[in-house]
Amino acid sequence: MHTIAFQDAMGGNHCWGCGKDNPKGLQIKSYWEGEEAVCTFHPRPEHMAGPTHILNGGIIATVLDCHTVCTAMAALYRAEGREIGEEPIIWCATARLDVTYLRPAPIDRPVHLRARVEEIAGRKVRLSCTLYSEGLECARAEVLAVRVPEEWRTAPRSG
Repeated sequence: MHTIAFQDAMGGNHCWGCGKDNPKGLQIKSYWEGEEAVCTFHPRPEHMAGPTHILNGGIIATVLDCHTVCTAMAALYRAEGREIGEEPIIWCATARLDVTYLRPAPIDRPVHLRARVEEIAGRKVRLSCTLYSEGLECARAEVLAVRVPEEWRTAPRSG
């Protein structure tokens, strides 16, 4: 397994889910394990759903989304034979996120994610990801990530 998380090699990432530069965020960490990317996320009590013992569905969607999009970026770097974070920077955005919830995920134990690149076609990366708790599949996602130009990250906010 690669020892440096994808997110730790990506500078300027302020995303609430995966950004190492957002101290109030979820701070997920993703690593290659062969052809899959893995992540273990430790929910906190404030990540609860209506029932206080269940992980919120929005948090589940966020970690699925962020883990897969970071995997897409890592895969594009890998396809180019470069280290994550090398110039020119590769950055992706979510074009589609389709989440299927299968069973509740308990909030008091870690969840494990496994993402796989299904296809790279030009600027588009299609991925699948599964979220497990105690070995049980709780949710799965199909994600389409799209490589975006540098200006996308640096353009000033309007309005």
